Amino acid sequence: MARTDSSSEAQGIHKLINDLRHHEASRQWFAVLFVLLVSLLGEPEQIPFYIGAAIAAVGTVVRLWASGYVMKNKELATSGPYAIVRHPLYVGNILLLVGFSLASSLWWSDLLMFALLLFYYPPTIAYEDKKLHDFFGEPWENWSKTTHALLPTFSKRAVSSEQSSSWSFKKSLVQNGEPIIVIYLIGCLYLLFSN
Repeated sequence: MARTDSSSEAQGIHKLINDLRHHEASRQWFAVLFVLLVSLLGEPEQIPFYIGAAIAAVGTVVRLWASGYVMKNKELATSGPYAIVRHPLYVGNILLLVGFSLASSLWWSDLLMFALLLFYYPPTIAYEDKKLHDFFGEPWENWSKTTHALLPTFSKRAVSSEQSSSWSFKKSLVQNGEPIIVIYLIGCLYLLFSN
């Protein structure tokens, strides 16, 4: 199922917007470019920088943790961070964008960050939930009833042993290239700090 299936009837600028909104690579590249842009142009002030860097570090850890559990379209991840939120990679992304925006001390970075978040994440989450429901059916329904999309859920629930897995560096590296992303983010934080 292509992400742009829902926009196949749109034309012109509406089609372009729908295609961008539902294209995973464009969401990722806009985030990568946002981080680089605020790192290059940032004018960090000491306290906001350290608070923003801490938030970005938490986002990085959340992404690294989540990426070691997920096997996209192959198994339903419900353990680790997926026992707390349905979309921990998106939670990590949001924390990263908020952290870099704050650390940069650029007034316009907050506006750009909120625009990116509103443009991409509501339709992406709706699409991902529908896709996971289509792939996994009842197990997804049971899991989604007790696990929020982005807000942490800290309740005990039974997860069947076939759905429970442990963190894997191989999954993190092969599926998402997450360790490479971590190196990029550390480099951008250093670049911002050096401004």
